[in-house]
Amino acid sequence: MWGSGKPRREFLHVDDLASACLLLLEQYDSPEIINVGCGEDISIRELAELICDVVGFDGELAWDTNKPDGTPRKLLDVTKLRTLGWKPSIPLRDGIAQTYEWFLANYAQVMLSQSMRLKYGPG
Repeated sequence: MWGSGKPRREFLHVDDLASACLLLLEQYDSPEIINVGCGEDISIRELAELICDVVGFDGELAWDTNKPDGTPRKLLDVTKLRTLGWKPSIPLRDGIAQTYEWFLANYAQVMLSQSMRLKYGPG
């Protein structure tokens, strides 16, 4: 893993983004920019550990501190969105678990499809 794992990032499930966009299309009519996010952040290290837990990886994570960390923190102010009554409904752990379950259920088909495309070309 690049860096120290200390930088913090905000993550939002795409279904939550879609619901926020729908709400904004229906209820927001201001020219002011509005942030869409969950308003909570997690360190890259915590995220990596969470993913390991979800997928059942019990190995050791290696951090390459010779690589840059990037911006220390990226967190949106979602006050305007919250005043409209919106908040995310899919916790990060659940979103990661759903994505991993989808991957496990579809991996073989996706790989077969890619293999066929490489062998026979698109279409």
